[in-house]
Amino acid sequence: MNINQLLSNISPTPIDVEIQGLCLNAANVQAGDVFVALQGRHTHGIKYIDQAIENGCVAVLVDSQDFDCNVPSVRIDNLKQHLPALASTYYSQATQVEVIGVTGTNGKTSVSYFISQLLNQLGVKNGLIGTLGITQCSVVSNNTTPDILTLYRALHQYHLNGINTAVLEVSSHGLDQNRITGINLKQAVFTNFTQDHLDYHHSMDEYKNTKLKLFTLDSIKSVVINRDDAQHIDFLATSKHAKQTTYSLDDFEKINATAEGFLCQLDGFVFEAPLLGKFNLSNVLAALNSVEQLGFERSNIIPLLHHLFPPAGRMHRIKNTLAWVDYAHTPDAIENAINTLQSHYPDHQIRIVFGCGGNRDQDKRAKMGKIASDLASTIVLTNDNPRGEDPQAIINDILSGIDDSFELDITLDRQLAIETAITTLNENECLLIAGKGHESTQEFKDKTLVLSDIEIAQNAVI
Repeated sequence: MNINQLLSNISPTPIDVEIQGLCLNAANVQAGDVFVALQGRHTHGIKYIDQAIENGCVAVLVDSQDFDCNVPSVRIDNLKQHLPALASTYYSQATQVEVIGVTGTNGKTSVSYFISQLLNQLGVKNGLIGTLGITQCSVVSNNTTPDILTLYRALHQYHLNGINTAVLEVSSHGLDQNRITGINLKQAVFTNFTQDHLDYHHSMDEYKNTKLKLFTLDSIKSVVINRDDAQHIDFLATSKHAKQTTYSLDDFEKINATAEGFLCQLDGFVFEAPLLGKFNLSNVLAALNSVEQLGFERSNIIPLLHHLFPPAGRMHRIKNTLAWVDYAHTPDAIENAINTLQSHYPDHQIRIVFGCGGNRDQDKRAKMGKIASDLASTIVLTNDNPRGEDPQAIINDILSGIDDSFELDITLDRQLAIETAITTLNENECLLIAGKGHESTQEFKDKTLVLSDIEIAQNAVI
């Protein structure tokens, strides 16, 4: 497509350039792309124009500001408002893909992963877009919900590759920043609502109202809602225009915890679920009901549940140990993870290694400290992406929620903290390494280190 075709209804230009794609992130620009140098609360595109050019961009779109660069440029007023039109014009096949949107504070990744696995087992080609990246195509994303141009690019590529179903993690940031505008969202799934992201949303009401936006979309034909969550009433009320299905752990006739997961009975079927934590059984029910609403018989789906497995970094067991790596980074998730290990290993004490991210919701730090000290026997506090904050200041915030009499260790070096916890783990202990899950880096103010909790823990096993 020529850039004149792209901009014909927005800002006609005499520039004659053939383009290969649209990109908001200079680091992900590919040869032939147009770099959209957006300016605003969360973006500072002009600073990255040189990087975009180095990566091969052939033209730049920018808000009305003075700047110079070495490729053709077009200045467009209120550029952000034109992103949906730009995306749908260039990635015209994106809306052919039917999208299942999964939202909630915790569980988005696991539920999305389970839905995708069930669809695969049922013979439905599908793509998965979320915290762990974008499957089945070459598009790269660093966000739970990609920016709108990246999302359209992935969906467009899906359709060209014969994939017409996608499962998308829908974050509150993605909703607030209109990243999903115009896509063909057919189903919305609600997992739960607990505290997180108050550094961004400022209040729980604002956070919840942002989540509710997904359920107001006219394109949504069915919703799947967790009625075990106290807020489910609001999500049901908001989605009255769609077919509604709810799920609850009460749907199981029997649940018996084992060392490897659960022995369950559901609708008369008895099966083993190789997943730890009742929250994962809730995630399984969300996926089951989601797929059923797509037209599959429940009796054909339940026998497949035995084959589900968790995504990387979600109650990920380290081989030959009683140690798990989990992404838990909210008060609710920390509580669930510790209680999970205690329920499956009732005769063991729990040791936990965790920290809190910098430049994020500070209010949850003391709460996480209190929960950990109430439920675990031993705590090791360490760094978890301190970013621009003083690591010790973050630790102090966590300590404010822990009684002074509680004995704990502080080891800011996360690798050393994990290695020490693994190598000193007693036979009667389980270890939870919480906070980073699948992540492979550690972010500081002036550097980013390669660091994987899973790799560190596995390498430390004697």
